[in-house]
Amino acid sequence: MKYLAIIPARGGSKGLPGKNIRQLLGKPLIAWTIEHAFESECIDCVHVSTDDAGIADVARTYGADVPYMRPSELAQDTTLTEPVMAYALDWYESAGCLFDAIVLLQPTSPLRLPG
Repeated sequence: MKYLAIIPARGGSKGLPGKNIRQLLGKPLIAWTIEHAFESECIDCVHVSTDDAGIADVARTYGADVPYMRPSELAQDTTLTEPVMAYALDWYESAGCLFDAIVLLQPTSPLRLPG
């Protein structure tokens, strides 16, 4: 089976601006999630969906795939996660990349085991 991990990381946080790239124990918050995804034996592709160039740069530094910037209509305070994931899946499908399963990893929940 081929697994895609999608990490949604919007740049416009009002509660804690820049939270996804703020330092946590010496690394940007999102880096923990990216690294855990790569440590998993089942995930084939780690995708970060973002509308923010700074988050995209950090994600790429840690090896994540950021093939596009998320459209602004999918980066609002009220945007649900499901349309963000559907957009990513549609993008990969149009590029000829198909996956058997999707794993949603929230960058604001960095404490997880690779399994």
